[in-house]
Amino acid sequence: MRYLVISDIHANLEALDATLAAAEGTYDQVLVLGDLVGYGADPNIVIDRVRELPLAAVIRGNHDKVAAGIEGTEGFNVIARAAVNWTAMELTPANHEWLAALPAGPLAIDDGIEICHGTPYDEDIYVFDDMDAFKSIRASTRPLCLYGHTHVPAVFRLYEGSMPGDAQLDPSLDLVGPTGGPRFKVQMEADARFLVNCGAVGQPRDGDPRAAYGVVDTEARLLTLLRVEYDIPAAQQKIIEAGLPDVLARRLAVGR
Repeated sequence: MRYLVISDIHANLEALDATLAAAEGTYDQVLVLGDLVGYGADPNIVIDRVRELPLAAVIRGNHDKVAAGIEGTEGFNVIARAAVNWTAMELTPANHEWLAALPAGPLAIDDGIEICHGTPYDEDIYVFDDMDAFKSIRASTRPLCLYGHTHVPAVFRLYEGSMPGDAQLDPSLDLVGPTGGPRFKVQMEADARFLVNCGAVGQPRDGDPRAAYGVVDTEARLLTLLRVEYDIPAAQQKIIEAGLPDVLARRLAVGR
């Protein structure tokens, strides 16, 4: 099975369309790791596009929860709050209902893969450093755990048998990539466990404005992280015309 892995689309239609065009023919089913909406100006069209895909699984993100009215905006900054409130008003009743029904992660896909938005132990927690990554790998139930939320691509590897029984960070935990460029391949060894963020489709925050996504080939045990350029000015113009905060448009050009 070949899975297309997309996360943190954030209502950026131009980035999603570029990603789907670039990935055409490389996957069988799609895994969506949450935050379809928020920040961007096309929440309904993005949801419609995603619903048309050959989906293996979709889980919710924190912006999805707030836009659907499941949680309040208390944990959001002023800019995120303005964007998600706008999104909630823009959603069609059908898309609001669909978004509200999305399951929380973690979610097991098969014997080898599970997905989450934040971490396997809390869907809203960020993986910021090695300790967060180690705690997440300890909590995961599959050799490959795919996550989003940070908008920063990262591949952590821990060899089986090296995990201690206590909560101390294991020195054999490695951040193995990505190293930059449009493509980064990881051969997933059978004796290792992986925690992977393929990056954000619609809101990259690693200094690279290109949309980020991944493809997992379970038969070949190969994971590929990819980047693709998209029409950033068009996405920016839509944000400005919608009356959303200008900073949401400006940040797309710098990937921050």
